[in-house]
Amino acid sequence: MSLINRISESIMFAMKEKDTVSLESLRAIKSSLLLAQTQKGNNSEISKDQEIKILQRLVKQRKESADIYLAQNRSELAEVEINQSKIIEKFLPEQMSLDQIEKIISELIDKNGASGMKDMGKIMGIASKELSGKADGKTISNIVRAKLS
Repeated sequence: MSLINRISESIMFAMKEKDTVSLESLRAIKSSLLLAQTQKGNNSEISKDQEIKILQRLVKQRKESADIYLAQNRSELAEVEINQSKIIEKFLPEQMSLDQIEKIISELIDKNGASGMKDMGKIMGIASKELSGKADGKTISNIVRAKLS
């Protein structure tokens, strides 16, 4: 079953359950997916990679909004954003643990002969492709930076 169909079913379920937080989150996902499908130059189907990137972007937006709300002492609004990000994350592939990410990045550094911060861009590009959908870009960046410095 395609992601958009799973989202549509989840929307109907959330409507029946009167779960407004889930409903808002699911509608945001569906809206972003439909927008991506109808963009100029796109054939009506979007790939799994594109779906994952869209979902990751939505989660990142909500987490950043929550951080801003927390900085402004608006915890009630931050809580809504955090809950929405958790609902969206359910549709992402299972995330890797920090140990798994560190192991893969260490292997990439050894394999490519990276020796310092000058190689960070090269390693980040390779790591981002390999860990796409399985790890957050910020986490990857922090680990790469720690290993290369």
